[in-house]
Amino acid sequence: MQPPVPAAPQAAPAPVMLITRPQPAAERFAGQIADLGLAVVLAPLMRIVPMAHDPAVIAAAQGVVLTSENAVRFAGAGRGRPAICVGPRTAQQAAAAGFRVTQGPGDAAGMMPMLTDLGPGWLHVRGAEVAAELPLPGIVVYRQQALALSQAARALVQGTAPVILPLFSPRAAALAAAAVTDSRAPLWIAPISAAAAAAWDDAAPPGAASRRSIAPTPDATGVRRAIEELLGTQSRGAG
Repeated sequence: MQPPVPAAPQAAPAPVMLITRPQPAAERFAGQIADLGLAVVLAPLMRIVPMAHDPAVIAAAQGVVLTSENAVRFAGAGRGRPAICVGPRTAQQAAAAGFRVTQGPGDAAGMMPMLTDLGPGWLHVRGAEVAAELPLPGIVVYRQQALALSQAARALVQGTAPVILPLFSPRAAALAAAAVTDSRAPLWIAPISAAAAAAWDDAAPPGAASRRSIAPTPDATGVRRAIEELLGTQSRGAG
């Protein structure tokens, strides 16, 4: 009698990307990582909601500080006025609106040295939730309304395939951590910064993330590189 042939080991399920950014930004980032060949689920955990404000206050500002691309659409026409922008995406949007742009390093903390000695007339055009309070007057023009995790995303985190979570801000990290507290799937997180990683740790159960890689730069390119590290792949040159 021949001995039984051992069953071939089953291949581990491929990781799946869960992008929880607001819809337009989620779709854009999905395009930026499309060549990695991952299945992607879009499940925004927040949406941008305008808040009542006086546009004349912004129009009268000598210069503006923009710590989010979401603020640009509420900042009005630049008319050649200076704008200090948190990073490249915000800078690009502000330049298109007619501002004379100075680009920051990608996070609010890194902008702080750029905000000394600005003089009067500068205004921080901002959301209700910010990663850091800046040392200048501000006007709140939008808020980030939290959304529930979609059914497709909930089924994903209850599965067996590793789930990669890019986390683009401390608030995004906290919302994602709260949304997946009962996850059964292995969670691999790619925070955009150490602050986003800390926000995840504050909101998630201990050990909720089985793998993590913090972005080497606080932007979408850096998050992509962190994802590549999680996957054990090398950069293929996409931004």
